Amino acid sequence: MYTASDLRKGLKIELDGVPYEVVEYNFVKPGKGQAMYKCRIKNLITKTTQDRTFREVDQIGKPDLEYRTVNYSYFDGHKYVFTDLRTYEEFSLDEATLGDARHFLVDDVEVSLLFHNGRVITLEFTKPFVEKEIVETEPGVRGDTATNVTKPAKIDTGYELRVPLFINKGDWVRIDTRTGEYTDRVSKG
Repeated sequence: MYTASDLRKGLKIELDGVPYEVVEYNFVKPGKGQAMYKCRIKNLITKTTQDRTFREVDQIGKPDLEYRTVNYSYFDGHKYVFTDLRTYEEFSLDEATLGDARHFLVDDVEVSLLFHNGRVITLEFTKPFVEKEIVETEPGVRGDTATNVTKPAKIDTGYELRVPLFINKGDWVRIDTRTGEYTDRVSKG
């Protein structure tokens, strides 16, 4: 168990059986009364945030969290299959659990799965960028040269992102897996 004085940014806690991460933390000591710890916490399952105030005497649960590094193996039509290279145990995850991260999976990419009480709740890429080919985009219009003009483009998984006008169909781009945004063009030769 944690006490309120253990709270800090990045700490993972458990409230009512649900894991949370402390996103913001503020210690408040009023002139009269007890000290308070005002926090913004993010639900690790639903990704929603909420504000919560803890008193100094509050007991806060420690979540049963475990990270495992695994490799993406294949998509079987309904589930995405990952393999733990130490134990060769396979994990099947559905689209709802993966969210937009499923669009950035490539064969044998190393990812980290976060387990809460033996159940996968989130996937994080060990490398922040992935390279994908643009399969559909409109050609850039000559004369549209204003700063930071972008256009929609799709990658092979159907994910749509905004890219600069000079990107064409068949070009390879680097995408930030944390935000899903274009970072730069990659030359494949």
